[in-house]
Amino acid sequence: MPVNYHFLKHLAPALDKRFAGFEVAAVFSQDKDELVLGFARPDQEIYLRCPVTPQFSCLYVSDVFGRARKNSVDLWPEITGLKVLSVAVFENERALRFNLESDYTLVFKFFGNRPNIILFQGQDVVALFNNQLATDMDLKLDGLNRNSDFSLERFKEVNAQPEKMFYTFGKLIHQEVKQRFKTGNAETDEQKWEIIQQVLRELEHPSYYIATLDHKPVLSLFPAGVPEKTFDAPIEALNYFYIFYQKTISLATEKTSLLNQLSKEKRQTEAYLKDSYERLDKLQNAVKNEEVGHILMANLQNIDPEAEKVTLHDFYRDQEIEIRLKKELSAQKNAEQYYRKAKNEKIEWDKAEENILLKEERLLKIEEAIAKISETENIRELRAFSKSNEQESARNSKTEVSFPFKRFVEDGFEILVGKNAKNNDVLTQQYAHKEDLWLHARDCAGSHVIIKNQSGKKIPEHVIEKAGGLAAWFSKRKNEQFVPVIVTPKKFVRKAKGLPDGQVIVEKETVIMAEPFNPGNTGQ
Repeated sequence: MPVNYHFLKHLAPALDKRFAGFEVAAVFSQDKDELVLGFARPDQEIYLRCPVTPQFSCLYVSDVFGRARKNSVDLWPEITGLKVLSVAVFENERALRFNLESDYTLVFKFFGNRPNIILFQGQDVVALFNNQLATDMDLKLDGLNRNSDFSLERFKEVNAQPEKMFYTFGKLIHQEVKQRFKTGNAETDEQKWEIIQQVLRELEHPSYYIATLDHKPVLSLFPAGVPEKTFDAPIEALNYFYIFYQKTISLATEKTSLLNQLSKEKRQTEAYLKDSYERLDKLQNAVKNEEVGHILMANLQNIDPEAEKVTLHDFYRDQEIEIRLKKELSAQKNAEQYYRKAKNEKIEWDKAEENILLKEERLLKIEEAIAKISETENIRELRAFSKSNEQESARNSKTEVSFPFKRFVEDGFEILVGKNAKNNDVLTQQYAHKEDLWLHARDCAGSHVIIKNQSGKKIPEHVIEKAGGLAAWFSKRKNEQFVPVIVTPKKFVRKAKGLPDGQVIVEKETVIMAEPFNPGNTGQ
């Protein structure tokens, strides 16, 4: 129970007035952390809901309860039909007792992180609702009463420190006492004692305040935190607190879940943008295929028809540039090849820029959403906003312009994976350069995989293994433990005229055994 003995002291008589004379009609649980008790007399029924967890233990009184048809377990049949004789509080303790016929007693023990509901017969425990608190089996009924010395002499012995003596107060009343010490300039033991006596007198006829304190709902006997509602009757206050707590916790849970979801999307969007900026920067600084085509066209007469490479003057940068050629093609045809690659380069650039714009807009909306949700205190507004955000996120995913291939980065090396047969041809014939590594699962249909070569750098074995795992995964043999994967420089892969989409001829190959690697959603 998130309240103290002084609240229970007033709650017990109210419950006694409400329940005395009723018979126990049902005791059951349809949630492992909540016991439900039904009470009846010829003209009326009453239900008592009793959640008991370290986070929240409480009581809720209602005239109706819709019992579930499934997952509902009857408990403690020995008390069914027994009449409630009285309801009382244990002396100076956070526990209530429902005294029943046949010497049975139902005890509601609200001890901090060890709450429980216990059935006694006589002085001995018969059953526990939470059996994990095994030490409760050793309790004796009268042992729950606590006789304590609350005298001025005892107060002086503990150096006038209320928290060492008035354990019945609880956190909120102690805060009230300390505040009154401060505002009343209480310095002597007697002055402090008089303030405590005044607090005790007020606790005999309290009001019940429902409020929010440190973002948590509280039921207090003094004003505290951000006020929600005030009651004069303890049962009505407790019922309102029960519902207010459930709503508040539901709001906090849903808010946390939504904020975590948005924060994750924000991190993913920021990572995507960072990677896209780096890719555009690389494209921006690299020699463009269109520029290479122009350089070749400007030097057609200076190129050996059989050459596999040529060094020419790069008039864009005023320096020498080495250009790779296909010796079976004329200089002009080589230039046309570079112009064709330039078109794909332009498509990649435009799509990357378009995606960046979409992601930047989405990032702004995510940041606005996080700020708005953090301030929202209404669960209906939160749920409406959550639905709107889901729709916005779905629209963003649909409108995003996709990169032509699945793309992965391993240790700085770019790995491209074809998406279908036609896409495989585009990847291998138009995007792949001669020195790029080409991979494909052997003897089955699957994606073409390219590891982009970096001039002057040897592709590490672990990068090849990663690409091999992707080639295995994106193939018909993905469910095998190990898959043979062809690895060869792109220059040994050619497309013969008349071959179906995606089929090529490999003139020279090395085969590795690769374990299929499922990349999940990490590719772009």
